[in-house]
Amino acid sequence: MSVTLSISTPDGDFDAYVAYPSNTVAGAPAVVVIQEIFGINGDMRETCDAYANQGYVALCPDLFWRLQPNVELTDRTEAEWQEAFKLYNAFDVNLGVEDIAATIGFARTLPQVKGKIGSVGFCLGGLLSFLTAARTDVDASVSYYGGGTDQHLGELPKIKVPLMIHLAEADEYIDADARSRILAAVQSHANIEAFTYPGCHHAFARNQGAHFDAAAAQLANGRTADFFAKHLK
Repeated sequence: MSVTLSISTPDGDFDAYVAYPSNTVAGAPAVVVIQEIFGINGDMRETCDAYANQGYVALCPDLFWRLQPNVELTDRTEAEWQEAFKLYNAFDVNLGVEDIAATIGFARTLPQVKGKIGSVGFCLGGLLSFLTAARTDVDASVSYYGGGTDQHLGELPKIKVPLMIHLAEADEYIDADARSRILAAVQSHANIEAFTYPGCHHAFARNQGAHFDAAAAQLANGRTADFFAKHLK
């Protein structure tokens, strides 16, 4: 079952897509699913539904609400890419993390949620999930190909919770130098795991995406499932 709920902040209200597992009588841990640059689209809803099927309450907040509420784009047309990059360039990362923190706080008030809360993000959301691990009270985080993560490595000392990072080795937006700096920086942190995927492009785990790689997505998603089962349940 899924619903759209409203989350209130001092700056205003925004929507979140929320998917529930089939049985929440005893309460379930939650996962905040953090959007790419395309808003809460079919891919994000499918991702939330998949986490609900794994036994989590999954929430995907509308992080573009300050710019344009209810954005829903795909990676299939040039016009949608242009709109997505326009929103990305205008997006305030720090306010985005604050909205994720508000989403985590909101999740803790839901009667269906009991226990720990994780975050998982993709693309822009991958960076935001990394920063969520550093700046919020989340219990565990996963980052898929977070663009710009290499520019925020100074946040690493603040990350005390378990963090998993997935990086594509043929990523058009995270070059080899940026990837190497990320991998070198996290190597000494026992709470952080990082994996690379040879031959994969950016967004290799985007459902129905242009660069979707079924084998790599299955491997990364399986690792994430095991990670959340270990740290959230």
